[in-house]
Amino acid sequence: MTIHAVLMLKAPRPGTVKTRLAASVGYDRAASIYRKLAEHQIRQIPPGWQCSVHYAPPEAGLEMRDWLAGVVPSGTTFFPQCDGDLGARMRGAVLTELEAGSGAVALLGGDCPGLLRPVLEEVAEAAGDADAVIVPATDGGYVLLLVKADHPELFHQISWSTKEVLPQTLAAAASVGKTVRLLGELADVDDVTDLQSQHKIFDGSSWLRLDSL
Repeated sequence: MTIHAVLMLKAPRPGTVKTRLAASVGYDRAASIYRKLAEHQIRQIPPGWQCSVHYAPPEAGLEMRDWLAGVVPSGTTFFPQCDGDLGARMRGAVLTELEAGSGAVALLGGDCPGLLRPVLEEVAEAAGDADAVIVPATDGGYVLLLVKADHPELFHQISWSTKEVLPQTLAAAASVGKTVRLLGELADVDDVTDLQSQHKIFDGSSWLRLDSL
């Protein structure tokens, strides 16, 4: 089964990414951290997986390619995200990749330092006997969703950016008889407290050190 990693990313423009973090470290620093987090995530993608970047805003194609040149795997494709809320944009990305022949699509962002290669390999193993695989987030959402077919119910009528995301998604899957494998929960980086707690994953990398902010 071919797994296609879909990175749902924004152009790393100060003032538009990691705004809660920016309240503590400033817009420029927050954008720099966002870039590093996304680059770290891309480097965790296992060999053999395909990769695409679905970006926003839609006019940022050249900016995204310039930023990620030399970071993304060979053959990575770039697509603007479709219109609509987060659910519509994620489902649009899933449909794009399934229609291109992907056996499974793993949706992920760029702000979960703990979504390391061993976790992604565990996701691949879990996908064998389930309709979907979810890596939950500590805030009640999820940091990865893998599907092997179009399941529109997973993307409709979900209270995005709330603690209800995971329970609503699981309830939606159960309502149509879909099986979901849940893996261990991980934390993403939304604010300076999250940044501090995730620092150890980067082995003290200077760009992440709080005393250098």
